[in-house]
Amino acid sequence: MKRFPILEWCLPFLLSGLPTGTGWAQYAPPAGQPGSTAIAADSSLFVAWAVDCSVERGYVHIAQPNLGLAEVGDCSLTTGPADNQVLSLGDGGSATLRFDPPIADGPGYDFAVFENAFNDTFLELAFVEVSSDGERFVRFPSVSLTPTDKQVGTFGTVDATKVHNLAGKYRLLFGVPFDLAELQDSSGLDLGRITHVRLLDVVGSIDSTYARYDSQGHIVNDTY
Repeated sequence: MKRFPILEWCLPFLLSGLPTGTGWAQYAPPAGQPGSTAIAADSSLFVAWAVDCSVERGYVHIAQPNLGLAEVGDCSLTTGPADNQVLSLGDGGSATLRFDPPIADGPGYDFAVFENAFNDTFLELAFVEVSSDGERFVRFPSVSLTPTDKQVGTFGTVDATKVHNLAGKYRLLFGVPFDLAELQDSSGLDLGRITHVRLLDVVGSIDSTYARYDSQGHIVNDTY
């Protein structure tokens, strides 16, 4: 089954964020629902956006490499305010965005990632990593509790309350926030000077040949 993720990874950062809340068994619900952490693209919390980007494209379909690499969009579409312009990463592809001035850890959430899902359940997810030198990257501890007994199909659904610390859990023009304080014990990372944010497509396949795993060892199941 063909999967063609169209991902807009516009990343802003916040001067000061909302208080974090990661203690619940089920995670934050979709944008507009009570308890959601989604932040609208036009929020006054945002003070700056990514200034440039580099991309490593993945295959249109990782199990059918003959179909070639994803091609839609270019890096110029990932900088500046979120506007639903898109960059396709392909299965397992990645985009690295640079910030100037750098992002710094402060109270609450520090930056947010936007994707272009057209509703609250058609979600395409990505791991999020940060770096303070563009060389060493540290990944946010993600959780995916979506059942893996059945593959989420091309137009399948993912429940946002079963997803944590993965970009793409909110619909278009609503950002998923991240708190750098979660990485305070990571070596080689200056939380006062985060210059790069990297997004890596989770692929979404439950086939062990292609599967990607969250911080707890769960396969990340999403549209594939």
